[in-house]
Amino acid sequence: MLSQIEGSKAVADAIALCRPEVICAYPISPQTHIVEGLSALVKSGKLAGCEYVNVESEFAAMSVAIGASAAGARAYTATASQGLLYMVEAVYNASGLGLPIVMTVANRAIGSPINIWNDHTDTMSQRDCGWIQLYAETNQEAADLHIQAFKLAEELSLPVMVCMDGFILTHAYERVDMPNQEQVDAYLPAFEPRQVLDPAAPISIGAMVGPEAFTEVRFLAHHKQMQALDLIPEIATEFQEIFGRDSGGLVRPYRTEDAETVIVALGSVLGTIKDVVDERREAGEKIGVLGITSFRPFPMLAIRGVLRHAQRVIILEKALAIGLGGIVSDNVRNALSGITLKGNTVIAGLGGRAITKVSLHKLFDEARADRLERLVFLDMDYDLVQREIERTKQQRRSGSAAENILRDVGVVAARPA
Repeated sequence: MLSQIEGSKAVADAIALCRPEVICAYPISPQTHIVEGLSALVKSGKLAGCEYVNVESEFAAMSVAIGASAAGARAYTATASQGLLYMVEAVYNASGLGLPIVMTVANRAIGSPINIWNDHTDTMSQRDCGWIQLYAETNQEAADLHIQAFKLAEELSLPVMVCMDGFILTHAYERVDMPNQEQVDAYLPAFEPRQVLDPAAPISIGAMVGPEAFTEVRFLAHHKQMQALDLIPEIATEFQEIFGRDSGGLVRPYRTEDAETVIVALGSVLGTIKDVVDERREAGEKIGVLGITSFRPFPMLAIRGVLRHAQRVIILEKALAIGLGGIVSDNVRNALSGITLKGNTVIAGLGGRAITKVSLHKLFDEARADRLERLVFLDMDYDLVQREIERTKQQRRSGSAAENILRDVGVVAARPA
């Protein structure tokens, strides 16, 4: 049924249709509306057979999810930004134990300085924690990916993170085709856990493993991720058969068949990039975009297949590996090993900075003219940066860079024309 609905509400309703048995939540913007929505559904009785647990921290939220999943319950939680970092120890435990927990991460910048707006720094920091990571472009896809995530997690007995851009998607009202309970029940079977804590047959989980077996255990976690490369397209195909729309998968190419330039990106920025690609196509430029839905496992062969005939690849990402540059770029270049083409990393949208069509057109003009450097920071004010660099040279006690730049921005804003 088509509804004009907030992204968080659409996700909450989709999760409820998956019949979770334990939801544990601690509020942190911008994921709060999701767990508030689920709380209301449990309280009203619309989501029956579910225990909603208010916890005292994000670490506790993941710990409760681990306990619930180990006891045989379908478990769900959500977090963002600093909250994800606070639960990291338990996040690693969940994947190491092979527990099929589903978690929404409403992507948000990590401090310091404090910033509540969107980028992908939080989930990128956990790219190697053993969880599957799926990135949504739209609210429709965010709702659909959660339904697929439960199926994927339970088929592999591996936790899945569904990542949706904070505020850009979570708080946006869009038209979403919401499924009904019969459709979800036909797609997602009742949870049958692979491992269950049973007092009648006591076992230990998370036991100490020494050097004699640790490598083998870690390899098996990697093996499950490699299995997901085959399973993710399968469950997306099954989803399309039941729900009537193409959603999910490993990658989503757009106008790439004859493209000389291909832009690679994740998340909601893909919509803006597609608009720019369409405009440039109308002007005769052979350009396309490749959206990555599954960042972990990383679909190297699928990406290589799409990009191998391009002359130029621009990877636009909303996170920064300080001291290196790109995170997604590093993975894409690994996928393209042995293929000679021009590649550029563009860091954009950090801390919620808008990625506009005007800026993208300028960027692609520079790329077409072969004037782009290998690492580019989109719309960065280099004068502000240089001012702070000079300040630190002149004054040993130059103060906080963030505070200094904010002060400079205020001075610049107040300067008469």
